[in-house]
Amino acid sequence: MDNFETVSDETIMDGDATDAYFLRTEEALKKKNKNPEVVAEVSADQFSDGEFEVFAGLNEAAKLLEGLPIDVDALPEGTFFDGGPVMKISGNYLDFARYETALLGFLSQASGMATAANEVIEAADDISVLSFGARHIHPTIGPMLERSAYIAGCGGYSYVGAEEFMPDGAVGTMPHALILAFGHNNQKEAFNAFNESAPEHVSRIALCDTFSDEVEEVRMAVEELGEDLDGVRLDTTSSRRGKFKEIIKEVQWELEDMGRGDVDVFVSGGITPNQIKELNTVIDGVGVGSYISNANPVDFGLDIVVRDGESISKRGKLSGEKSVTRENGRVSVSRNLSETMLEPLIRDGDVVRAVEMEKSRETVEKERKSLQE
Repeated sequence: MDNFETVSDETIMDGDATDAYFLRTEEALKKKNKNPEVVAEVSADQFSDGEFEVFAGLNEAAKLLEGLPIDVDALPEGTFFDGGPVMKISGNYLDFARYETALLGFLSQASGMATAANEVIEAADDISVLSFGARHIHPTIGPMLERSAYIAGCGGYSYVGAEEFMPDGAVGTMPHALILAFGHNNQKEAFNAFNESAPEHVSRIALCDTFSDEVEEVRMAVEELGEDLDGVRLDTTSSRRGKFKEIIKEVQWELEDMGRGDVDVFVSGGITPNQIKELNTVIDGVGVGSYISNANPVDFGLDIVVRDGESISKRGKLSGEKSVTRENGRVSVSRNLSETMLEPLIRDGDVVRAVEMEKSRETVEKERKSLQE
């Protein structure tokens, strides 16, 4: 059997996961015996535009660049950025040239997903948010998705393939496939099978919108599972929802009528931040998939700004090393290098600052609160 169409860790670490023109650049510089000492910066926007994004993917970037004879400074992972460099690389150009493609890929996609997840968390306010998006992306990058969502504040994730990288195990109860496998009008049998087979630590949350009206299937779940029932999930497709908030209120009314007002109500199925804002007063939790997994990558670029001690840039870019500072929510980009948000990450190939998931998550939370004040 042929391998899946992915590259190995070894290929990435060797610098062979790159664009061809970087190899042509290496050949040309070596041919002319040139290897300038440069400073290169990674940035998305030169100046503040008022739209903050979440910096993520630094853990893999550090692994990629570790061992190269270069110095790297970067924003702490989880920092909200809005203009100016997020990373600076100092060294001889040929020592890191071929790694640009992989470096930008690590940072761009993770930052895009973390930014989208943060939008979800802001909309959710205090309700629980789970990441359900692994089915929309290549399975090899599922762990990156779940990590990005987690540092942005998601409380759990569904992808079992991410468990070895994450602090807690994957969560999940039942899909429509379980209920469909039992056939029409056999929802209670499916609920019972799940209840009897699921490990004790798994919450008993019944999916209640497969064949019948949501309220009707919620009643079935209460009748079948009794006190074992912890919650119900509504995953109704958007074309069938109608007034979704009113449907949820009806479900809650019936739960109260049955003496089960303690049963939590969760929603999922293409949910967006705007929909969460509308629903967050009537639900206990939400599963979000495509809004996070399908997020546009942040459009990072890497540009040489200093060559052999002299400021330089291509047209449309600011030359010279730059600092980034922020005060009262406003980002400032300047040449004053004595004060900057970028911190040492690598010195002569050695990683001098660990990129820890829990610390990154704390950084996001602090940043979010700071900018909301």
